[in-house]
Amino acid sequence: MQVTLIAAMSADGKIAEEKDQVSLDWTSKEDTGFFVKKTKEIGVVIMGRNTYETIGRPLKDRLNVIMTRDLDGRESEPGVLEWTSDSPVEIIESLAKRGYDKVALCGGASVYSAFLQQGLVDDLYLTVEPVLFGKGIPLASGFDRIDLDLIDSVLLGEQSVLMHYRVKK
Repeated sequence: MQVTLIAAMSADGKIAEEKDQVSLDWTSKEDTGFFVKKTKEIGVVIMGRNTYETIGRPLKDRLNVIMTRDLDGRESEPGVLEWTSDSPVEIIESLAKRGYDKVALCGGASVYSAFLQQGLVDDLYLTVEPVLFGKGIPLASGFDRIDLDLIDSVLLGEQSVLMHYRVKK
């Protein structure tokens, strides 16, 4: 299973200034375009409940897998929206058994952290936006050092930089 982490971040490494901030408030339209194209190409997005609630709806033309500790009242819609309290390994195994071979991790920090802690991430696409928050939510934490190879870097529009890294195995 190819696991790709996709995130936009400030130049000081934050994915948000505060918990419920919508990334569209501070990211570029070029990053949004990349995100839509790449996640549709991959076909499956995994995100946490807070990220999903910030977006407010399933992302179209992708299977949306939402991680939460509390499944009460959560209804799945086959092929569109699935709620789960499974571990990252269990989620990947379940998707693989159903024929999926790629997933995109789309936030937030707890989801990124959980997959990095388990050594499940293969690639990272990180867009650095021209803003410094000075406070906020870091990309991820709680894992041992992970070395990366820079595969590519591209200027998105006039101000944002998209970097593609591969985890050294």
